[in-house]
Amino acid sequence: MESEILALGAGGTDSVEALVAGLRALIPAGDSVAAGVAEIIADVRARGDRAVLEHTQRLDTAGAPPLPLRVDEEVLRRAGEVLPDSLRSALSGAISNVRGAALAAVEPDRIVRLPASEVVLREAPVRRAAVYVPGGRAPYPSTVVMGVATAVCAGVPEVVVCAPPGLGGELNRIVLAACRLAGATAVYRMGGAQAIAALAYGTASIHPVDVIVGPGNLWVQEAKRQVSGQVGIDSFAGPSDLLVLADSASDPHPIALDLLAQAEHGAGTLVLLGSRSRALLEQVGAELAGTPATGAVCRLIELTEPLDGWRLAQAFAPEHLQLIGSEFELLAPRMTTAGCVFVGAASATAFGDYIAGSNHILPTQGAGRFASALSVRAFRRGFTEVRVSDPEHLARLAAPLARAEGFELHAQSMEARIRDNRSR
Repeated sequence: MESEILALGAGGTDSVEALVAGLRALIPAGDSVAAGVAEIIADVRARGDRAVLEHTQRLDTAGAPPLPLRVDEEVLRRAGEVLPDSLRSALSGAISNVRGAALAAVEPDRIVRLPASEVVLREAPVRRAAVYVPGGRAPYPSTVVMGVATAVCAGVPEVVVCAPPGLGGELNRIVLAACRLAGATAVYRMGGAQAIAALAYGTASIHPVDVIVGPGNLWVQEAKRQVSGQVGIDSFAGPSDLLVLADSASDPHPIALDLLAQAEHGAGTLVLLGSRSRALLEQVGAELAGTPATGAVCRLIELTEPLDGWRLAQAFAPEHLQLIGSEFELLAPRMTTAGCVFVGAASATAFGDYIAGSNHILPTQGAGRFASALSVRAFRRGFTEVRVSDPEHLARLAAPLARAEGFELHAQSMEARIRDNRSR
């Protein structure tokens, strides 16, 4: 994999933001496929299952007739039975860790007692959620774990999974086994924008869902964006990115492996290493030079001071951020825009992708500035329950405000609860 060393000068915030803008511009944006995605969504809304199957045959099965959209229970059972023990242990361990972290975020009802009223802050799960699992270069049973286990912990009654079928029309057996182990209630053989449209609007054989989460290619993520007014989505989970900040005492070999591991996700992946040590950058670059090209983009950035690393991380808002060495590890509490922060030389991003317990469905393309990692929050909606104990007090305060806004009947509605008025 080719890399290039860039220098981050002493120009402060402006130079950091200019560098970040240039790095982000290396990766295609969603608007490049927006028109094609809109056509597929419109087709699925108009023709339902037939359109989904036709797009599946054209895009996924290389012209072979696709299998039925829904995977039947017997296929799932057989996939679970033939799963090797090592993979079963890995999936079970991952499911257990992800569930442990997810359950910690489920909030009980909270009661706020105010002078004249009581507000109960409540949460409830959505009724039906979907997890999109990418296909293409490799199967992703780990994404099944991250999405389904979290939705189940959130209390969602129906959790469906969809993934693009292979050339033979079937889904990968490990993906099917993961669906069964994690607790998916239905699995569909479909991918791409057509799958997102079917899940959002429903077809004859697919019930519409309330939330769609999961990573995928540019077409999938643009489709999620376009249907986001119809359903909830997690975030724009597009091509992966990683920023490693390492000091001069860091071992270049594991750092090179960390960058290469993330680059395995293929074209569109952006991997960065920032360090004050030119020697470290050159050593890592030399290790990368002898590896096969993956289509990922790699840049090595020479920093002038540790605080440059913080500025770079905050502006870049990486999906994954690794801090290696004392001068950067001390900055961990100040890092607030990364999807997930891995602290210490032992804390490789790869652990987070599979087994550490954190979720690997993370905001990408700088969305960490405002978006969060997948959690039970994506599958639960908050609402309030109100009980007014002193309507007179509140009405006398609020009625003038309602009238100032031109809402006379709002004012009268509140004043009707005043005891003196009701007794007349």
